[in-house]
Amino acid sequence: MAPLKLRVLVAITRGEPGGAQVHVRDLVCGLRERVHFEVVVGDDAFLSAELRAAGVTVHVVPDLQREVAPRKDWRALRALSEIVGKVRPHLVHTHSSKAGQLGRLAAASRGVVAIHTAHAWSFSDGIRWKRKALAIPLEAAMGRLTRRFIVVSEADREIAIRYHVARPEQLRVVHNGVRDTPERARHGFAAVPVVAMVARMADPKQHRLLLTAIAGVDAPWRVRFVGDGPDRAAVEATVAELGIGNRVDLLGARSDVDMQLADSQVGVLVSRQEGFPLAILEAMRAGLPVIASDVGGVREAVEHEVTGLLVPRDDEAALRAALGRLVVDGPLRTRMGAAGRAAYEAKFTVQAMLEGTAAVYAELAREEGWPSVAA
Repeated sequence: MAPLKLRVLVAITRGEPGGAQVHVRDLVCGLRERVHFEVVVGDDAFLSAELRAAGVTVHVVPDLQREVAPRKDWRALRALSEIVGKVRPHLVHTHSSKAGQLGRLAAASRGVVAIHTAHAWSFSDGIRWKRKALAIPLEAAMGRLTRRFIVVSEADREIAIRYHVARPEQLRVVHNGVRDTPERARHGFAAVPVVAMVARMADPKQHRLLLTAIAGVDAPWRVRFVGDGPDRAAVEATVAELGIGNRVDLLGARSDVDMQLADSQVGVLVSRQEGFPLAILEAMRAGLPVIASDVGGVREAVEHEVTGLLVPRDDEAALRAALGRLVVDGPLRTRMGAAGRAAYEAKFTVQAMLEGTAAVYAELAREEGWPSVAA
């Protein structure tokens, strides 16, 4: 008879392509030989398709939405509680704000242990205080229902402690990791270097700040945006206003991000707030130097002047200077890109993320007498 497996019910709000969804996919697919997973998601999109293709049971709860809607939220909570009762997991593992709240409430209603992965706190530095004033007390209350928090950076661990939403003994840091691919950036001379930003066109990403900064760089360049979202029209308006339409490619959502990065010379992520963004790890995986806003846990991935250049939040002049350096200096790009690839191999592979998460599961399994999570 096959040995019993740890049963984990994962809950996430949306299934659209994004960093948290890719993280959940890689986590579930990477550990499914050691853990029995089932997944709850609020829509039938990218994530559910990927998981079903891997043979994972997916429960779609349409009332599980980002927006605050009391009737839908109540129905979603009831549905989640019913699923917890049916699946009878040892552990509920939540991701994203709404699924994190309702999923932990549903687990508590059934007496099931819950953990939560915070991909980026809604009260991080860079978030308006009006929003923080609502988010901090809510997350502090949810912390009483949470056995462990997995945070994706040391910066997020410090924020959780600073605002008293979790006790130090509840927190475990597991850096994000991404799957490797064979695609690599082609270093050397580039007549027109391509600067690529892979990100959803929505707050807190700052596509327009990148455009206004690079428009002032007096050298050949081209900008490639991979991703779509509600701010696309505003980005298009800024391109037209700056008169740089012939130097900007808006590629929308793509399934070949690794190839797009390999065909670029610089990876960029300009943002007001981050947790530990996968887009930066994908650029490092490709062997690209990275220019990024120095927010959240970004500096735990990008080593300034070694694997890339960090710039202060909202600092257009510093961003322009960093872009100017890497656009014109091919040897510097090559050196930083190689250092970034080495850092990715050492610390930010998907296997490193899987083992870090498995260690949290195993810790709880020992405490509770659950089936082990063997390597």
